[in-house]
Amino acid sequence: MDLEQTFGEIDIYVFDQLLKGRIRPGDRVLDAGCGSGRNLIYLLQAGIDVWAADSNPHAVAEVRDLAARLSPATPPDRFVVSSLDRLPFPDRSFSVVICSAVLHFAANDESFHGMVDGLWRVLAPGGMLFARLATTIGIEGKARPLGNGQFALPDGSQRYLTNEETLMTLTHSLGGQLLDPLKTTIVQNQRSMTTWVVRKR
Repeated sequence: MDLEQTFGEIDIYVFDQLLKGRIRPGDRVLDAGCGSGRNLIYLLQAGIDVWAADSNPHAVAEVRDLAARLSPATPPDRFVVSSLDRLPFPDRSFSVVICSAVLHFAANDESFHGMVDGLWRVLAPGGMLFARLATTIGIEGKARPLGNGQFALPDGSQRYLTNEETLMTLTHSLGGQLLDPLKTTIVQNQRSMTTWVVRKR
């Protein structure tokens, strides 16, 4: 097996969900904030019902080209230009929603909660939300607050950062259930990336 051809540059934590059997043929999967589709290469080839959205038209065009090569039967109109708070899909449409490295681009608390609400709205009961996002977990004191939830990180970037308390409160208020404990990777004290995996009850 050519692993790169089969999986591309898939997020290792999305791959973990595949290994756990939480993304399977028969699932209807939305990649929200899909970028160029690095998490879709395997899914498109595995016969999974794939949809995607991104606010960048160029990224969506790349995903359409990717799908045309890997899954020609997949209609191109499944890949749309949209912000996460205004996804053009009906309520409870998807059994899996993936949102990898997107939520930390929120402008403020209202923007962050709007995006989370948008993802949750289109997730079906019993479905899984997978999100990976920058947080303050493990780098408290190293990220400099700028206001409105924005922080200057030691790596020189600026991001909206949430924390463990907020994610746990959100899990409860949404009526969700953690499928995995919050898992955080600290990248040499430069930034902190947390994986939040929630089942919708």
